[in-house]
Amino acid sequence: MTADLTGTVGGPTIPFHLIDPAVHPDPDACDTWRHLREEQPVVRCETGNGGPGFWAVTRYRDIAAVYRDTARLSSEQGNMLGTLLTGGDSAGGQMLVVTDPPRHTAVRRMLMGAFSARAMAPVVDGVRTATRSLVAGLVEAGGGDFVADVAAQIPLVAICELLAVPPSDRAAMLEMTMAALGADGSQESQEEAAQAQQEILLYYAGLLPGRRKAPGEDIVSLLATEEADGARLSDAEVLLNCYNIIIGGDETTRLSSAGAALALMEHPEQWERLRKEEELLDPAVEEVLRWTTPVTHIGRTATVDIELRDRRITAGSIVTLWNISANRDAEIFEDPYRFDISRTPNRHLTLGHGPHFCLGGPLARVELRVMLEELRGQVGELEPAGPVERMASSFLTGVSRLPVRCSAGS
Repeated sequence: MTADLTGTVGGPTIPFHLIDPAVHPDPDACDTWRHLREEQPVVRCETGNGGPGFWAVTRYRDIAAVYRDTARLSSEQGNMLGTLLTGGDSAGGQMLVVTDPPRHTAVRRMLMGAFSARAMAPVVDGVRTATRSLVAGLVEAGGGDFVADVAAQIPLVAICELLAVPPSDRAAMLEMTMAALGADGSQESQEEAAQAQQEILLYYAGLLPGRRKAPGEDIVSLLATEEADGARLSDAEVLLNCYNIIIGGDETTRLSSAGAALALMEHPEQWERLRKEEELLDPAVEEVLRWTTPVTHIGRTATVDIELRDRRITAGSIVTLWNISANRDAEIFEDPYRFDISRTPNRHLTLGHGPHFCLGGPLARVELRVMLEELRGQVGELEPAGPVERMASSFLTGVSRLPVRCSAGS
């Protein structure tokens, strides 16, 4: 992946390849990001097919500033490039992640209690028990596919606990979630993803009447019965926010967990440090999040004309914030292309920044920490056992299949 820059009347641009799913899976595809950060940190990208085009922002400080500027850069048209380029997100203003203040603030405040340490305690207990069992099963089998056998299962446990999904439905929920996130740009996969998204919404539509009549302590019940701005959420808002939680809660932990195992195998000296030094667990979690950066970008729409660096961005323009670039910015991170589980400080943007900072971020950190605890406690040798397969997506990046061999620790 190298920059192919052309000059236009509006200034230099890069071609539409940033939206090409085939571009992003290569873990060594860093030349373009480095070039853009150094030479064109705010650059215009044209689609080449008569589409609207978009702006790409690649430096950490610029991206953090845009994240904070909710007044001039809106989320309500959508927060991912694929949606923004095809007319916007129909859930805008209803689903938390694509809602602007003050409505965003009110709904987020309503949900925050469900993510408090006290409310999370039983969820964390469930995650710990499940993770211990999953890692033990992997060790007993001598290995397996780390994604399917461990990484994909951990967030599913947490999300299903949060939303009180019956155990009998959890395998189907995992299948639907992975299908909803798995579009690779082809017409067939996009249709499958759209169908899975509808199936998730229909599933929660089936749960909603019962939770309204006899609420429990789960998030579906909270969304169905609590008030924001003095009124209960509509059925559509409840369902869309359930979808938001299950999709958002799955992707970061699943992809970071798989990426953690791969990074530790590729950097055996870091694996040995983690096994020997328990105090490195917390900084290791942050480094895994920075290193893997599962969500490549977040999109915004300018509501007024703005200037960013020396570029004029007109109202209505799509602006994309490339977390995958910001988390390798040498202005912020010393030796950013080194995986270092003792790195500190580590103010990565993997979980967002500002008002839209990931609501489930603390839970994602706990899930990762528990997984690393169980790996260091149960596993001795950990090594690859076959080719690694990566997602083909312009929005998510990470490992989709990771065959490993492992043995019990001493």
